[in-house]
Order: sequence, then C-alpha cells, then structure tokens
Amino acid sequence: MPATVLEARALLLDMDGTLVNSDAVVERCWRRWAVAQGLDPEDALKVVHGRQGYATMAALLPDRPMEQNHAENRIMLAEETADTDGVVPIGGAAAFMASIAALPHALVTSADEALAQARMTAAALPMPATRVTAEMVGASKPDPEGFLKGAAELGFDPADCIVFEDSEAGITAGRAAGMRVVGVGPRAAALSPDAHVEDLTRLRVQAGADGSVRLHINAA
Repeated sequence: MPATVLEARALLLDMDGTLVNSDAVVERCWRRWAVAQGLDPEDALKVVHGRQGYATMAALLPDRPMEQNHAENRIMLAEETADTDGVVPIGGAAAFMASIAALPHALVTSADEALAQARMTAAALPMPATRVTAEMVGASKPDPEGFLKGAAELGFDPADCIVFEDSEAGITAGRAAGMRVVGVGPRAAALSPDAHVEDLTRLRVQAGADGSVRLHINAA
C-alpha cells in the first residue's frame, strides 16, 4: 500500500497514548478513584483518556461541585506524577522525536508541567521546548484551546498544523481547532482521523527546503 503523505508547517503532539504509554498508571489511579466514588471502574476508563482530570470527574459526577473536582484533580496529579511504574515510550517515539528535533513542534498535553516532565523522563524522551500543559489553558480537551495556543506559540495558522492524538477528546479538539489529525494507537482507529498508525514506527519525516514538513505515513 502506498504511503499517505501529509504536508504541514508545524506538528502538535499529545503525550499520553501518543508519545508515552502511561496506560498502566492511568488505570491504577483512576480505578482507585472510581471505586472510592462508588463508580464502575470500567465506565470511568471509557472517558478518562485525553481529558484533564477535573473534566473526567465532571463527566462522571455531573452534579458534584466543580471546586471538589479541581481539588481532587490536584491530588490525582500528584499521585500520577509519583507513579511512573510501567511508563514506556510508544513504539518509534524516540526516533520520531529525533527526526523532528529541528522542526517546528510543540507538546500539547492535558498533563500539568510536573506530570509531563515525569512521564517524558520515564520514557527517556526529550521534552519539546514549546509546550502547552494543563496550567496554561482554561478548558480541557475536547476544547481546542490547547492546540490553538500551541499553534500560536509556534507562530503558525491552525490549518498549517498537524495534530498527533490517540483519544476521542484529543481528536475532537484537533478537529475543532481546524487542524488535520494523525491518530495513534488502538483508541484512535475508530475515530476517522486523517491518517492512522498503530505506533510511530511507520512514520518518515522530511523537511522541505521551504520550511514545510512532509509526513510519509505507512499504515500497513
């Protein structure tokens, strides 16, 4: 099957599920929280990926005061930051990050700065100099604020950016920002991204003389 080729000026990268496999930690922490709330852990895990913790709590407990969600989210972030057992890079992530090191790119994550640093370090991946973390936005994915801010920080129009995402909330946010989306991993497969890869091993990045970024994507 011939490769799909997408051209952009900048790349916006989610972290969890896209660059870093942190599912083991996420599931441990959120199962524990769900049980404490009298919720079915499996139902909780269906909505947790891609969102900031307070937004997940609001979705699962819609009648609860948002102040309580923000307070418990701070506790959750501290627990997740301290737990890096099982955090590993997504396949091909190290080579992919090396290939885009000199190209315009930013991390756009629902993690806060401390959690992002902990997980990128645990996965032995370089932290992008430009990043949009939870503290920098007023709304969680699926709101497009984070991706729009990432594009603005890099100095590019949204239409010139490609998002890498694994979750429904993240893919929805990328689309709402007016960006094309490369879906990564099994969660993204059923969400009709512009292109889909199981991991990052099937990507080849080519820098154009005009500053463009060409992505050669072999999904087969």
